[in-house]
Amino acid sequence: MDRIRRNEYKKKGNKKWIFIAGIILGFAIFVSAYQVSVYYSSDESCMICHVHPHVTDSWKQSVHVNNGSGVTTHCVDCHLPPKHQTWNHYSAKVRLGVKDVWGYLTKDSADFNWDMKSELEHAVRYIPNESCKECHTNLFPAGITDDGITAHLYYEENEKKLDLQCISCHLDVGHHNPDYKHGKLVGIPKSESGTASGPAFESATVVTSFTNYTEQIPGTTVSFNMIAIRGGSFSMGSNKQEAFHKDDEWPVRNVTVSPFFMAEVEVTWDQYWAFYANTTSEGRTPPETIYANNSRPDVDAVSGPTPPFGFPDQGWGSGLRPAITMTHYAAETFCQWLSLKTGKKYRLPTEAEWEYAARGGTETPYFFEGKPKDYSDKGFWRKFTDAKTDVISDYIVYSKNSNNRSQEPDKVKSNPFGLKNMLGNVMEYCADKYAADAYGKTDVNVTDPIVTEGEEWVVRGGLYNSDASDLRCAARSQTYHDEWLKTDPQQPKSIWWYSDIRGIGFRIVCEPDSSIIN
Repeated sequence: MDRIRRNEYKKKGNKKWIFIAGIILGFAIFVSAYQVSVYYSSDESCMICHVHPHVTDSWKQSVHVNNGSGVTTHCVDCHLPPKHQTWNHYSAKVRLGVKDVWGYLTKDSADFNWDMKSELEHAVRYIPNESCKECHTNLFPAGITDDGITAHLYYEENEKKLDLQCISCHLDVGHHNPDYKHGKLVGIPKSESGTASGPAFESATVVTSFTNYTEQIPGTTVSFNMIAIRGGSFSMGSNKQEAFHKDDEWPVRNVTVSPFFMAEVEVTWDQYWAFYANTTSEGRTPPETIYANNSRPDVDAVSGPTPPFGFPDQGWGSGLRPAITMTHYAAETFCQWLSLKTGKKYRLPTEAEWEYAARGGTETPYFFEGKPKDYSDKGFWRKFTDAKTDVISDYIVYSKNSNNRSQEPDKVKSNPFGLKNMLGNVMEYCADKYAADAYGKTDVNVTDPIVTEGEEWVVRGGLYNSDASDLRCAARSQTYHDEWLKTDPQQPKSIWWYSDIRGIGFRIVCEPDSSIIN
């Protein structure tokens, strides 16, 4: 019996040691495989099989090595998918490795047509485009020309339909070729929707009556819809009985607004890039001059934005999505440029005009049915029941349906005036300065009010990640200029682009000629 127990203990001991040995062996194999992988990812290992006469020399002369920064772009950085794409990276490495070894052992390099292999048609097969974009997330390096900026923006917006890779225009960046001429990409960003296609418009739309019209920007392929908003009176603000009421929405005033045209949707990237391409500059027109120009009829030119921070559309897409991250000053400059291009008076809406338009003739918290408490995630009962979404989601892009990003206009239905995204999607600049007590500083009855004193600007409408309580027609907010520029590395900080806010955009209005008001 004792002998049997000893044998069992011995077997258990052997299994234990076998298990430990297996772990050690497996770890050793893993470490060895990793070390082999590291070695065969080095430039030296790549050069073992490369028999191209000038591959090493041309690489060392290229901007990926000889760039003065001390940073070297290695062979695998260009010729393999990014390392974070683990399967794609290592499977491509195995395929190329086997191909290179086989060619080294079985083929005579003297028979290769090296000139042909240096052509673009061959290069695109061995340069994954995602690797180029991995290294160049910021497409606007220091010193880039205005043409270069426009070309990069055009490529970013049209990458899929252009069927081009980065290497298509930058063939010599990895292997220097003194005879290579840089490709030139001409154009400005265009929408894939088809609304920005076709020949450039020769003239702006002529407006002869107070009805909706489609504006066309001369010299561009961009057009957009303007809605005629009849003037009228309404109760601006919210009373203390409205759910989620805030003090800066009080007291309620009887406000009268004059007729105006308002854009059906927020200014889109199609529109903003047309402005950018037409006015891009060093941004030397100071903000005080732009704001002073609002009251001048004789302005003949404006200078536009400097290059943006990387991808101002946040990678969500451009085209008909609302343009975002620009400053209030940039929005004002856009309005002045558009006025010059069309011969009309375009500007930002006053806060009163904005709320009048957002309500669409209604006097309820939203322009559609439903109460804020039904739709909001705030409150004690939301710990036990879900907020309603079946009506609000038809009209508003907000925290429940946005996927945490802005959306194109066709995502929602219009309000009673025919305007889309007045609530949600992105916050919209107004022409007023912000004051928490602004409503209490005027009479109960007021016509076309505007606040001109203050440090920050009014923003309205909430954004794509707002709770429903902050999307009421009366809800107010403001800019936070310094906070929205915290991570801007420039000194002085940009007057054109915000670095720390994504959900800010704007909508435009047009002042009608008095002769067409009836």
